[in-house]
Amino acid sequence: MNVQIMSLIPACADDKINWSAIENQFASCGFSDLSQTPQNPLYHGEGDVLTHTKLVCDALNRMDAFHALPPRQKAELFLAAVLHDIGKARTTRLEDDVWVSPHHALTGSMLVRAFLWRDGGFCGTVEKMRFRETVCALIRYHMLPMHLSEQEDAVRTAREVASITELAPDFSWELLCLLAEADVRGRIARDVDECLEKVELCRLLTDEAGCLRSSYSFPDAFTKRAYLSGRRVSPEHSLFDETWGEVIMLSGLPGTGKDTWIRENAPELPMISLDEIRKEFAVGPTDPQGSVVQAAHERAKEYLRKKQPFVWNATSLTKETRQTQVSLFERYGARVRIVYLETDWNTRTARNRGRLGEVPESAVERMLEKTVPPTPEEAQIVDWVFL
Repeated sequence: MNVQIMSLIPACADDKINWSAIENQFASCGFSDLSQTPQNPLYHGEGDVLTHTKLVCDALNRMDAFHALPPRQKAELFLAAVLHDIGKARTTRLEDDVWVSPHHALTGSMLVRAFLWRDGGFCGTVEKMRFRETVCALIRYHMLPMHLSEQEDAVRTAREVASITELAPDFSWELLCLLAEADVRGRIARDVDECLEKVELCRLLTDEAGCLRSSYSFPDAFTKRAYLSGRRVSPEHSLFDETWGEVIMLSGLPGTGKDTWIRENAPELPMISLDEIRKEFAVGPTDPQGSVVQAAHERAKEYLRKKQPFVWNATSLTKETRQTQVSLFERYGARVRIVYLETDWNTRTARNRGRLGEVPESAVERMLEKTVPPTPEEAQIVDWVFL
């Protein structure tokens, strides 16, 4: 683990938080901009985002439940508290004379992922990925405990979010509620007590839903996928698995070893490779990709109509992109297995430089900023592989 980052975690409530070191450590992901980022005084009478962040971390450091955590979870939670509002520096704007920060949690989680991955070295092994993704999930959903009870189907939402523990075992609603409680206590507002009650309600709701401390236990993968995809089914009873075979969809940055994985694990299956189609159509990796994707979809449909398992070989870095493909494959009755591949940054760079059709590193940097590893609810099977 990154020694400098880990050294920032207070060992006990009497430890003073080293804000100078924190600001230096996270300067490149925009931490210094938080002091100049305003907030709606109705909910943040304390002032700018940096002031709020410091109050949140102080509140967390005073919580016995925080210091009772295992060291690893304590570090993940503290980093999430430090960076939970980092996205506000990019998203805050004045709207009808009110400061708003739409989608700051999602934006912040993606900024932090890219920073921890590239600059912090939290990539390339299962332990590093789990640490990084726990921090990012806490940031992504830090506001949800105060709003879970307002969701149209709160129980389904609770179980979907809890499934992240299969990717990041340290993540849980219990940890998320600790962050939300500190977030509330780090504000000066009239609704603090009301919000604390909502966080407590979230604890009760997720406990009743069977997912406060871990993912919900489904009877099998098919039933889990059916339930989390929104189908009106009972999550307690096994459904008949009506799929005819498996489509493997790869996901990962250029240079993470997708071709190697296919050669070693699925050499007998036909493959649809977007790289190969680009060569066929003379389309560069940074050119418009519409014709490449359309051709790939048509070839996929040919296999699907014949109920022929195959491999979909593309970067598939965002949830939206993956869901477009997964929806297509599942409409034809296939079972989808997502295989996500990751390696350390230097190894990936060397592999990319050594391959035919090298993707410019500037393009890979942009890809990283959009990358979200697949979570368990996205397909019937999700594997995370490190090469």
